[in-house]
Amino acid sequence: MKLHFEPDLDYQHAAIEAVCGLFRGQEVCRTEFTVVTGATNRQMLMGFVEQDLGVGNRLTLLDDEVLDNLNGIQLRNGLAPSAELASGDFTVEMETGTGKTYVYLRSIFELNRRYGFTKFVIVVPSVAIKEGVYKSLQMMEEHFRALYANAPFEYFLYDSGKLGQVRNFSTSPHIQIMVVTVGAINKKDVNNLYKDSEKTGGDKPIDLIKA
Repeated sequence: MKLHFEPDLDYQHAAIEAVCGLFRGQEVCRTEFTVVTGATNRQMLMGFVEQDLGVGNRLTLLDDEVLDNLNGIQLRNGLAPSAELASGDFTVEMETGTGKTYVYLRSIFELNRRYGFTKFVIVVPSVAIKEGVYKSLQMMEEHFRALYANAPFEYFLYDSGKLGQVRNFSTSPHIQIMVVTVGAINKKDVNNLYKDSEKTGGDKPIDLIKA
């Protein structure tokens, strides 16, 4: 059985527009950084280290510009405008059964189309939800490729035993979607996410994700 996803629901477009509207005026640009290719300790000591180019999202808007965009979105949705930008965290609320998963996944492709953003991390509270998001990506993959001119993208579940995926996340110029649980981010003292790894060229995986 093949599912059909309706791409033209007004209330879903309104939610997607609210997300993308936060970045109105943002230039299409990216940040670049050096990522060391996996090497042995001996190679690193001798200076025989190959390097790749990492690619990250780059926000050029000032806080005041983001606040202006936020206020416009709030007013259009009947919300009191914020007096200041308290943080870089924003909440989009939708009623149950309105397609929240579809909206935030499609927002990824809209943010890429409009502003060139390529790195996205979906943080969920449990393993069950993580698996559910991954299944949704599988089900909607063909739909999104058709809507966005077959834009190349990859998605994966974060696995501390497969840190090479994090390295690919940081170096790919295309859309990358990492799905991770809150538990995988917490507990820094026992978490491979915060430890140097040969699989990521000696970098901490968290640093590659943040870059």
